[in-house]
Amino acid sequence: MSVNYGSKRVVVGAHYGLRDWLAQRATAALMAIYALLLVLLVLTGGPLGYDSWSGIFAAQWMRVATFVVFVAIGWHAWLGMRDILMDYVKPVGLRLALQVGVIVWLVGCVGWAVQVLWRF
Repeated sequence: MSVNYGSKRVVVGAHYGLRDWLAQRATAALMAIYALLLVLLVLTGGPLGYDSWSGIFAAQWMRVATFVVFVAIGWHAWLGMRDILMDYVKPVGLRLALQVGVIVWLVGCVGWAVQVLWRF
């Protein structure tokens, strides 16, 4: 008679979770670099008003950089929310509904960012 100790967890690979961990760190680093760039542009742009603020985002490269950061924020938020929902919401149907809701919300936010940046 054999005795089984521990759980019957299926191990998928040696680097389980490494990709998501790296993605969280990479998106956080990208957001930090963008924040520093934005603070630098605001501090060197003279008195802060509507004209100087809109002047920062008038350049196409800044709009693209802002869009990339919004996508990074969405990805970062998705990874965090997915982990929270997987850890704390046990009913599968409720967890799936909440995950779909988070995805719809984040895609909507990124779509809104496109609309604001390019004035569609």
